[in-house]
Amino acid sequence: MKLLFIYGHPAAGKYTIAKEVAKLSGWALFHNHLIVDAVAAVFEFGSKEFVKLREKFWLDTFEAAKIANKSLIFTFAPEPSVSDGFIELIRTKYANETIFVQILVSEEIQEHRISNNDRADFGKLRDKELLISLRSSFESAMSKMPKPTLIVDSETMNAELAAKKILEHIDN
Repeated sequence: MKLLFIYGHPAAGKYTIAKEVAKLSGWALFHNHLIVDAVAAVFEFGSKEFVKLREKFWLDTFEAAKIANKSLIFTFAPEPSVSDGFIELIRTKYANETIFVQILVSEEIQEHRISNNDRADFGKLRDKELLISLRSSFESAMSKMPKPTLIVDSETMNAELAAKKILEHIDN
């Protein structure tokens, strides 16, 4: 099992790139909002119950994939409601399986993309003013992420090219 852990700021292009990686690799795409949206239907985002259940679903899925030897792609936007120990647990428990890839985007492009209609398909952040007000908390959460083994700039290459670069990196 390989766990491709794609992370970056909101509207960086994580999901778009991950879809291409899944298409090219055949790996399962377990994107962040599958669980976030399901849990948010019952518990308020960021509540104690929400955080606990969201992370349990994430971890249970990773563990089941490991047992089944099924590789998967996980998209993740570091933000303050994620418990302090979650990333460290991934780093230690799945150290041999995890490939951390960071997707970069400038603030200007991020602000342009944030209101795109396709972001409404999942309960993604779509409010530019809210994005700007949360920017420092996103930066703080991002600073706690492990060093990626690959950084992809979503402004300099399209999703297909980014996916090919990621898969080439994994194969080396």
